Amino acid sequence: MILVFGKTGQLASELALHEGVTCLGRDMADLSDPEACAAAIHAHAPDAVINAAAYTAVDKAEEEEELATVINGVAPAAMARACADLGIPFVTVSTDYVFDGSGDAAWNPEDATGPLEAYGRSKLVGEEALRAAGGIHAILRTSWVVSAHGNNFVKTMLRLGAERERLTVVADQIGAPTPARDIAAACLEMARQLVQDPGKSGTYHLSGRPETSWAGFAREIFARAGLSCEVVDIPSSAYPTPAQRPLNSRLDCTLLETVFGISQPDWRTGLDDILKDLGEGA
Repeated sequence: MILVFGKTGQLASELALHEGVTCLGRDMADLSDPEACAAAIHAHAPDAVINAAAYTAVDKAEEEEELATVINGVAPAAMARACADLGIPFVTVSTDYVFDGSGDAAWNPEDATGPLEAYGRSKLVGEEALRAAGGIHAILRTSWVVSAHGNNFVKTMLRLGAERERLTVVADQIGAPTPARDIAAACLEMARQLVQDPGKSGTYHLSGRPETSWAGFAREIFARAGLSCEVVDIPSSAYPTPAQRPLNSRLDCTLLETVFGISQPDWRTGLDDILKDLGEGA
């Protein structure tokens, strides 16, 4: 059995569809109470643990960095220690926001981190604490998560695209959408392989392909959903937010494929699946 922290988020909703998975919602394991999370691991005695829960309100984290750090940093640390005690793998999902977004080269897992905002800092705390726990582990950094569940860019664009004839969308942030369905499959495969080969522990990247901008992504959403809304490119400076977003969110996913045999998904295929799940499409 694989124990998953999270139940209703984008990633946890996809993980819950797989056999042999037990998901713990906030009512059973609140990440604002890290020791309760550790106790849940000991109580369930699973074969592996996947942390699919997180504080993801990037802008709100600027005002709630302490809470974000408990949920994204202290709680995963407690989970990691519990897993290390039991000798079982722990897989957690992190983010491209741990990097400073400089340059235009894809980030490698070993590149120096330098988060620009509270959310990225909170996730980095979790990464560092997990490694320090010394157990069997995998940190999977990803970017621009989308699905048919919860709130995300695809659903926002579908709503606004149906209401308006023209939208301005940021075009100087470059990365790639990553379907939650593919992240879930990757996490499960990594957990299973780590049971057999703990030596695969480490930090990995998974994002969709090909790279694009938010504006380019919006155009693809509208085209595939049959919406005629025009997308006008704007720079990030024209759309100020409390938290600074990285301009370069490209992730080099070579190591994940080399070690685990997991290839980058084409996000356009994932987008088609999302639109089908939502009952949208041309």
